[in-house]
Amino acid sequence: MDFVVQYWYLFLSAIVSGGLLLWPTLSKGGGGGARVTPSEAVQLMNREKASVVDVSEPAEYAAAHVPGSKNVPLARLDAATDLPKNKALPVLVMCATGVRSGRAAAAIRKQGYERVHPVAGGLAAWREANLPVDKATA
Repeated sequence: MDFVVQYWYLFLSAIVSGGLLLWPTLSKGGGGGARVTPSEAVQLMNREKASVVDVSEPAEYAAAHVPGSKNVPLARLDAATDLPKNKALPVLVMCATGVRSGRAAAAIRKQGYERVHPVAGGLAAWREANLPVDKATA
């Protein structure tokens, strides 16, 4: 028992570091807004009619995007009128690398959408998973 009293800070640091290691796993399940992998995104698209909103800039979107996605740049998201009408269906948020999609998902949730999921890794991860990519037609 003297060991525990004398080295209490070691036990505390072990508990804190364990909690930090478990945090990503524990936080993914809650809130209905967890990041999804590209394969999970495809399942949501096929099984639950999820819409894909690409928040990339128009030039990035023109270079490559997920087939069937709508381009709504992050800067114009608050005033966007072309988001999906059914707010109960899943919305997948895509950007080039997955960095902007988290902020965009929060903005979309504020507009009343119930199931908003940023796609982890964005279009880069989508391509890495060998999923189809379209280029905008002029």
